[in-house]
Amino acid sequence: MLTKTRHNKKRNTAFIYEALVRELTKCIVAKDDDRKGVVVALVKEHFGQNTILRKELDLYKALYETRSLEAHVGEKLLFEVKRSHDMLDREAIFKEQTTLISKINRTLSKNVFANFVPNYKDLATISQILNPDVSVKHRVLLENTLINKLSTSSEEEKSSMTPIDNLVYKTFVKKFNDQYDGKLLEEQQKLLSKYIASFHDDGMDLKVFLNEEISRLKDVVRDSLTKEETLSDKTLHENATRVLSLLEGYRSTETSQAMVQRVLKIQDVAKELSE
Repeated sequence: MLTKTRHNKKRNTAFIYEALVRELTKCIVAKDDDRKGVVVALVKEHFGQNTILRKELDLYKALYETRSLEAHVGEKLLFEVKRSHDMLDREAIFKEQTTLISKINRTLSKNVFANFVPNYKDLATISQILNPDVSVKHRVLLENTLINKLSTSSEEEKSSMTPIDNLVYKTFVKKFNDQYDGKLLEEQQKLLSKYIASFHDDGMDLKVFLNEEISRLKDVVRDSLTKEETLSDKTLHENATRVLSLLEGYRSTETSQAMVQRVLKIQDVAKELSE
C-alpha cells in the first residue's frame, strides 16, 4: 500500500494566498472596508515583490496556471520549477508562513482557511511534489498526474469534471450567490478578480481588462441611446448620456478603488440597458 504524507494546507503558500484572495472578494462585495484593508495589508506585506512567499507562489502559479502544453514541455517546466524551488530557503519559508498564519488568526480569523478554493486539489498535488519528505514513488505518481494536467486544455478540463465535482462546485457557487443575493455578473467577477490580483503585481492585467471592458460598456450605452425606449424617456436618456460621459472620462483617469466600484455599478446598468 502506498504511504502518503499528510498535506497541511496552512503550510501550502499558494493555498494561503488563494484563501486570502477569496476573503478579499467577500470583503469587497460586502463593502467591509476595514476588513478589506487588513487583507490587503497582509497580501502586500507577505506576497509583495522579492518576498520569499511571493517567490514560492510564482513557482506554484507556473504550474497551476499553465495548460495546453506538449508532454515534453510540461516535463521540462516541472523539472525547472522543482530545481528553482530547491534553491529557496525552506526554513525562511516556514518562518514566514508561521508569521502570516498567526496574523491571519489574530487579525481576521481561522475561518479564512475554510474559504472554498476551487483548485485546492491541484495546489495540494503541487505542494506534495515539492515536498522532499514525500516518498519517491508517491511523488512520481503525482508528477505524472500533473504533467497530464499541464497537457490538458482549459476546455477539456472543464468537460472532464466528474458529476460529483460539478455538484460540489455548484453547491459552493450557490452558497456564495445566496450570501450576496446573486448580484455578481460574470463581468463583475472578472473585474473583481483582476482588481484583487493588482494588489501584488503592477496592475497591468487590471488596466488591460478595464480598457477592454470600458470600451464594451461604451458600446452598450451608445447603442441604448438609439433605442426607442431610451429616446422616449427623457430621464433615462439623460442618465445614459451621463454614464457615457463618465466612461469617456476614464481614458484620462488613474485606476483606483473608487473607479473600480463605479465600473461595477455601470456594469449593472449596462446589463439592464442591453436587456
